[in-house]
Amino acid sequence: MPAPMLQGLRIRVRGQVQGVGFRPFVWQLATTMDLRGEVLNDPEGVLILVCGDDLTRFAEALRHNVPPLARVDAIEVEPWSFAEPPAEFSIAVSRGSGALTRVTPDAATCPDCLAELRGAGRRRGYAFANCTHCGPRFSILRGLPYDRAQTSMAGFAMCPSCRAEYHNPADRRFHAQPIACPDCGPRLWFESEGTACEGDAIALAAAALREGRIIAIKGLGGFHLACDAMNASAVALLRARKRRPAKSFALMGHEAMIARHCHLSEAGLARLRSPAAPVVLLPRYSLTLPDDVAPGLSVLGWMLPYTPLHHLLLDSFDGPLVMTSGNRSGEPQVIGNAEARTKLSGFADGFLMHDRDIVRRLDDSVERADPPMILRRARGHVPGTMPLPPGFKGCGEITAYGGQAKSTICRIKADQALVSHHLGDLDDAATWEEFLRADADYAALFDHRAVAVACDLHEGYRATRYALGLGRPVIRVQHHHAHLASCLGDNLWPLDAGPVAGIILDGLGLGSDGTLWGGEVLLGDYRGFVRITHLRPAPLPGGDHASAQPWRSALTRLDQAGLAAEADRHFPAQPRVLLRQAIAAGINAPLTSSAGRLFDAVAALLGLCPYEQSYEGEAAMRLEAIATSGHTPFGFGQSAGLIDPAPMLLALMAARPTTPAPILSSRFHAGLAQAFCAPARSLVENGQAKAVALSGGCFQNAVLLEDCLAALQGLPVLVHRDIPANDGGLALGQALIAAAGRC
Repeated sequence: MPAPMLQGLRIRVRGQVQGVGFRPFVWQLATTMDLRGEVLNDPEGVLILVCGDDLTRFAEALRHNVPPLARVDAIEVEPWSFAEPPAEFSIAVSRGSGALTRVTPDAATCPDCLAELRGAGRRRGYAFANCTHCGPRFSILRGLPYDRAQTSMAGFAMCPSCRAEYHNPADRRFHAQPIACPDCGPRLWFESEGTACEGDAIALAAAALREGRIIAIKGLGGFHLACDAMNASAVALLRARKRRPAKSFALMGHEAMIARHCHLSEAGLARLRSPAAPVVLLPRYSLTLPDDVAPGLSVLGWMLPYTPLHHLLLDSFDGPLVMTSGNRSGEPQVIGNAEARTKLSGFADGFLMHDRDIVRRLDDSVERADPPMILRRARGHVPGTMPLPPGFKGCGEITAYGGQAKSTICRIKADQALVSHHLGDLDDAATWEEFLRADADYAALFDHRAVAVACDLHEGYRATRYALGLGRPVIRVQHHHAHLASCLGDNLWPLDAGPVAGIILDGLGLGSDGTLWGGEVLLGDYRGFVRITHLRPAPLPGGDHASAQPWRSALTRLDQAGLAAEADRHFPAQPRVLLRQAIAAGINAPLTSSAGRLFDAVAALLGLCPYEQSYEGEAAMRLEAIATSGHTPFGFGQSAGLIDPAPMLLALMAARPTTPAPILSSRFHAGLAQAFCAPARSLVENGQAKAVALSGGCFQNAVLLEDCLAALQGLPVLVHRDIPANDGGLALGQALIAAAGRC
């Protein structure tokens, strides 16, 4: 008679559970509880087969005290019978192939590795120390499965000491694929005029920075250009060399350095300390840094050092650094050593180099803490996935290609959405090449075969033309509907939860009627929408020129409000007659309801870069920066289907001679918020909508967002948290709309 089967449990753990030390965590937990069985990686995540006493407590413990980089989405438990009783608990060889589980994003140096870096052991001062809790992941990965042979560490053979750590399940470096030490890992050097310099690379770089020189530094996802942030001449030199007259520079410093210049809330500190180590926008209170770091802005973008190299450099330099993307204007960040020598030699006086290849360009992520939002989703967040909202099960594999600016790609597979890293503006040829590479890269890496693709309505977008040429079924999605769906998806709004009132405020997007939209109240969900009301359209004279020159939008809005004489008085040297003739003839002056262009108009009237913006959103950001709080809103006109800014402009121009610009800015922000929130509130209160959703690039403006939240108090309001409100979120919205049609 055969022996009875030993009863146990089969436990499936789904989520971000590979390459993060999850198997050693399970092994240690099972060993402590005297259980037997095995744990292994497979295409769906981590699989555990276990027997022994108190298995229920073991299964529950898997949810607690997980490794720092682990993200558990689901734990599925079912009975399991062992044909042969296992003698111990072991970590088994990975099984299967495919890509149903997620790849771990790159992560900032953990406290244990930082202690080693500054300690007395063999990794003291080593710029590439890492473990399963930190270090490079996605930036060095060439393909799945995630093991050393599939990364840019493949060429570095482990020394005996590293190999012993790698194979010891009780060690935090167990199966840490980038494991390295000075005896076997990547090396660092300082280079000047094409020649590697003798001496300590970190000390040489720090000395050059103290001398006011510009240094190119190879990081995790690309090169940065760095200089002494306290040295006004060095900052000005960097601006001149990069031809970047006003756009703010990111900064890097230790917490104490940051606290000397900015307000550091608990929320801000938490974001800075997160494994993603993003650039965090923090309110500026000190003027000790040169104004040239962030001209005209009230916030500074700070990040903590996130690699051992950065920690060593800051320790040696002992001061804050400008740390801006190493690239030519408009191009993607440089990642290769030879590429850096070619493209950055005109900017940098020296190079802090290493010989570990960067496989993927990953810009620094950019976030706010108060109010919380992600403005650019990149290094540290990708390729993390998000679950699809309830109701989207079984919609098939879908790819969405986003918009033209702030480009991203979204892939839906196995009830998860993967939004790519920030790619940039597809008008640039190098960014377009990066887009094509990313599309192929993500498809191969995640074994993705799209049954349908989604894109914007605008056929002038390169991403739209690309999607139309793939030969697959295409779902065309209106730009602002995609923004609405993106916000719904970010909040896991169920497919059949009912419509919401969407306040969508941004720059430009092609509307269903062929005009350019940008200031809308929509009523809709994933499956469709209706346009309830919108900003009164105005001409956009010169097309793209109007986006770069705020005075053009100011002139058209003043003329529309019956204030042509004010436009003549404010902009006497501009070609007003020619512009008005072009508008009258309908020549290159399309109508737009853009809220972004209204921000430009008001900024220009308050003297904020009225004639030329040196970067996208400069006028609106300066307008936000000067706004104070607690002032009476300017009134907008409300009629059937239209929100008219003319009354606001009449009141603003009347108050302008005697009222400080910060108060006028505040009154404009509050008035705009009330004008759009009133119809949205009505939709909820009369039962047509279940909630209000706020999306579009204008909601990166913290003043506007807070004014809207105040105006909507007492209603359920959905805002962006993990996906950008700007065009970086379009691809997610497009993918969800396409999926909704297949569910």
